Amino acid sequence: MLCQIAESGSFTAAAAKLGYTQSAISRQAIALERAAGATLFERRTDGVRLTRHGLSLLRHANSILESLDAAERDLTDRVPRVQRVRLGVVPSAGPLLLPATLTRLADTSPQLRLTTREGTTPALARALRAGSLDVAVLTSRPPHRPPDAESPRLRVTVVQDVELLVAAPSTGTFTARDSVHVDELVDAPWIASPSSSAEPLLGVWPGLPGRGRVVHVARDWLTKLHLVAAGSGVTTIPTTLTPLLPPGVRTLRVEGAPPEIRRVLTARLPGPTPPAVRAVVEAVEGAGSTR
Repeated sequence: MLCQIAESGSFTAAAAKLGYTQSAISRQAIALERAAGATLFERRTDGVRLTRHGLSLLRHANSILESLDAAERDLTDRVPRVQRVRLGVVPSAGPLLLPATLTRLADTSPQLRLTTREGTTPALARALRAGSLDVAVLTSRPPHRPPDAESPRLRVTVVQDVELLVAAPSTGTFTARDSVHVDELVDAPWIASPSSSAEPLLGVWPGLPGRGRVVHVARDWLTKLHLVAAGSGVTTIPTTLTPLLPPGVRTLRVEGAPPEIRRVLTARLPGPTPPAVRAVVEAVEGAGSTR
């Protein structure tokens, strides 16, 4: 329960994952705090965060779970034939970076089995803290603060800096153009992603003056890009996605505003890095250096 709350960031989301009611999870959280004799959860308007005592208990809980797995292997003489690593990836980095990473691992570490999941940077950072991920590919925007405010800091390594572009229909307002002034985008129809200040996703141009006119909302990149190809609006993409653009979509650089740069990085918990996790980090970095 503690691990799921840490990963989900709220009692409600944890309850949905575990199959309980929100009130049941809240009662269990209160009971756990009474047993621990300390406040473990910081209850906020935007969700729940673990306190210093909660993070400490979480580390011990993960150690206990790892010890139980090791004990089971010893008792059953079960020797793992493969090394398993759990990788989280933000949606904008997955389409090209993830396949290239898997290709590299197949050559360099054939004994390694990688499982992956997608999520936003805040969600993946929580999953790292909760122990349900070993490494994550995250993004950050200037001034490139740490992925979360918890201590100790996550260990991060820069993979690449990526410029953002606007994806627009090949025909229509922006036909045969390679750039657009930011003021021209104010009244453009935008295809956005369902996001919030706590879980940001790309969609409306980040530096747009005023609020964008959103006409379609879709989380999936393929859906957004095909909506652009159909002439239904424009959307923001990283340059790394340009090789995957469907016919009927062109990219535009935005003038009249500072460039929007996003940093792609790997993150993992501080402390010694297991060889299998290090191999994944190196494969991600190698895949990023070729983009």
